[in-house]
Amino acid sequence: MRTSHKTAVLVTVLMIVSLSYGQSAVLDVPRDSQHSLLTQRIGVTDITINYHRPLVKGRKVFGGIVPYGQVWRAGANENTTIAFTDPVTIEGQSLAAGTYGLHMIPAETEWTVIFSKVATAWGSFTYNEKEDGLRIKVKPQESQFHEALTYDFDQPTSDSAVITMSWDKVAVPFKVGVNVHEAVERSFQKQFRGIAQYTWEGWDDAANYWINEKTNYDTALKYSDESIGVERRFDNLMTKSKALDGLGRKTEAASLRDEALTLGNSQQLYSYGRQLQRDKQQEQAFTIYRAAYKRYPNDWLSHAGMARIYCSQADFDNAVKEMQAAQNNAPEQAKAQVGGLIRRLQAKEDINK
Repeated sequence: MRTSHKTAVLVTVLMIVSLSYGQSAVLDVPRDSQHSLLTQRIGVTDITINYHRPLVKGRKVFGGIVPYGQVWRAGANENTTIAFTDPVTIEGQSLAAGTYGLHMIPAETEWTVIFSKVATAWGSFTYNEKEDGLRIKVKPQESQFHEALTYDFDQPTSDSAVITMSWDKVAVPFKVGVNVHEAVERSFQKQFRGIAQYTWEGWDDAANYWINEKTNYDTALKYSDESIGVERRFDNLMTKSKALDGLGRKTEAASLRDEALTLGNSQQLYSYGRQLQRDKQQEQAFTIYRAAYKRYPNDWLSHAGMARIYCSQADFDNAVKEMQAAQNNAPEQAKAQVGGLIRRLQAKEDINK
């Protein structure tokens, strides 16, 4: 009898919803307020807003169909939800990772934005303040007219974005921040529970992330040692040397670079030489080019390196000769680029600049 009563109540509710919105209570048919799903990544953190988009339809919205001072579902139909794959800050206040029901309390001069731990309700009808994960106060802004309610991610940076709800001529923004370094390290720890732990590339990539960020050199050193433990290579020895440099251990770093250079192929040596040139270390680069030519005298990149040395000496005849030798042996996809360097050398242009 009790089950029958619950079923009757459910049917009654569904019929009311169906009659109110002119939609089927049991079938998947088009809704007046269409579904939208919006995702933004900040660092490695995904933020996803799942909502339905009511239309203005000539009505007075805020202070009208959406009353001031009352909790509103911040959309239509089921809960508007917002999900964070990592902990975040909302207007500077901490919020744990998870999926939240997003509600708002509109007012003329100040809105309340609510992140409820309950994300499976219908609208805001059963909202309970005791279930709040966080609530913040923000100022509404005037905006261009939006017929359909819209969420946008604005002002994206490397560690933040502004989420803006816009409907009618009102915009409600709030800033989301992410501690990207903490999120990245958590992600690394998860990934290294899987197949990545058995590859030298995975550990090397993680070490290089911290080196490129110019921080956490101790962690970069640990990851580079893990990479070397899988397979000792030019790549990860050079990575470890950079980590040691970052830690101020210059002698160890130089020794490791020397070892790495004995393992480098022609492409790796040439690329390292070009990096040194970009770092304004011309003589060190030319030392690498000479070593590469001695070890790989028939490789096209060895000839390209020697061309750069001759160019630095304004010996354009020999520079052109070496670059032509490079073009003769270069893979097909590189020949046009090398041809461009030849023409520049023939015009006595410094290709090292």
